[in-house]
Amino acid sequence: MSNLAQSYRYCRSVARRRARNFYYSFLLLPAAQRDAMCAVYAFMRRCDDLSDDPGSPEAARRAIARWRQELEAALEGRYGDCPLWPAFHDTVRRYRIPHEYFLEMIEGVSSDLEPRRFRTFDELRRYCYQVASVVGLTIIHIFGFRSPDALPLAENCGLAFQLTNILRDIREDLERGRLYLPLEDLEKFGLTEESLRGAEPPDGFADLVRFEAGRARVHYAQGRNLIALIEPASRPSLWALIEIYSRLLDRIERAGPAVLKQRVELPPAEKLRVVLRAALMHH
Repeated sequence: MSNLAQSYRYCRSVARRRARNFYYSFLLLPAAQRDAMCAVYAFMRRCDDLSDDPGSPEAARRAIARWRQELEAALEGRYGDCPLWPAFHDTVRRYRIPHEYFLEMIEGVSSDLEPRRFRTFDELRRYCYQVASVVGLTIIHIFGFRSPDALPLAENCGLAFQLTNILRDIREDLERGRLYLPLEDLEKFGLTEESLRGAEPPDGFADLVRFEAGRARVHYAQGRNLIALIEPASRPSLWALIEIYSRLLDRIERAGPAVLKQRVELPPAEKLRVVLRAALMHH
């Protein structure tokens, strides 16, 4: 088996194991695009893992700096030890994905090493651009698009997904010393970071979740307009991805205060139903 084939096989196994929501939508793509998605996913997963490493921030900073050097080398066809590089480089070249997207992702994850707080939604939006909107911009190159109107819509999609993840992960993020909800929004509902860390969810928390979910839905609505702008063969996959994440957002909103107690997930059976519906709808 060639190095390239082995590399794609490695990326597929990472995506199968780790991409709980994304992987289902990948199944709807033609094989070459599915492999490309897995290669990009394996790269993003590794970026995330480096920033979440419980070791010292210095060690994580060094690891991310090394990873950035490996990325720059891989984009020129020189591969480090990590098995994902040949598939990643092949994907970036084949789908002409702009290199700066990957450098932005690394910027975004390295900014997570500092305990940061966002005063306003605009500050949060800049961070979301780096860790999520650039993911949207990357994957539409794999989906295929002609109109430049697709680019801002892909950014909106990424933002909607990231706002959903932020709501789902409030408790886990607090345990890591992170808080992504804008402080101005906490104040609006009479909440503080300390109150979120309390034994019981504070009053006003369900209202905050409803407010943030409403904001995410505006971006989902814009993101849905992207479906018509990508290649027909890719549309079921994007439809399923948006549907899975939108349903997750609905569950988070219904859970309200419970999101501080346990992680809200969409059951695998429901994800499969979405995938089947997407496959039937677009045939």
